[in-house]
Amino acid sequence: MRCADEEEEPLKLIRRYVTPDQRYLKLGGSLLGMSGGDRAKFLRKLGRAACEISPRELDTLFDRGWRERKTAAWLVAVAGRSEFRDRLGELLLASEGPYAGMAYCVALATFGTRADADLLVAYLDRYLRRPDLCYDQEAALGALLLLDARLGADHAARFLVPDGLWQQWIDGPPSKDGEVPASCREFIGKLCTFAAEAAKHCSDRLT
Repeated sequence: MRCADEEEEPLKLIRRYVTPDQRYLKLGGSLLGMSGGDRAKFLRKLGRAACEISPRELDTLFDRGWRERKTAAWLVAVAGRSEFRDRLGELLLASEGPYAGMAYCVALATFGTRADADLLVAYLDRYLRRPDLCYDQEAALGALLLLDARLGADHAARFLVPDGLWQQWIDGPPSKDGEVPASCREFIGKLCTFAAEAAKHCSDRLT
């Protein structure tokens, strides 16, 4: 019976936090395409979910697949749970699966510290040297540029020098359309703004 209960708990968490209204599919760029009213409703529910989920439940989601990890990262970002910083950095650097890396970058950008910038630098140091891999290099650079602006730092500068790692990655095979760095920063900035809007609804429940 205990084994059955242990198997059932993750399924309950998925039904509660990941799949309602196909939440996991809408977290990310899809938010930009929503109407104002739909987005406000979605972010309100997201904020409430971020406030309700426990650290142990988040750990359970992070131990599963990309849908769960992507959703958990957004819930962490909205609730400002910076105690998950190292876990996010490990998952981002490992890049074991698709679709969740951008969410890790958004979460790190929302935390907004030097420690978060260091994790993004570590990712870019590894994956900009792999022009054959189109993973989350653009999201990571956008998040790092956003953090640089907030911190008054220049962590991204060495990646963007002429013929530097960013240009080598863009030019390397396979051919990439490649967003310009300013566009990467703007995109991640918009997602962070949505996370901040959702966070207001989490704060409302705590007061």
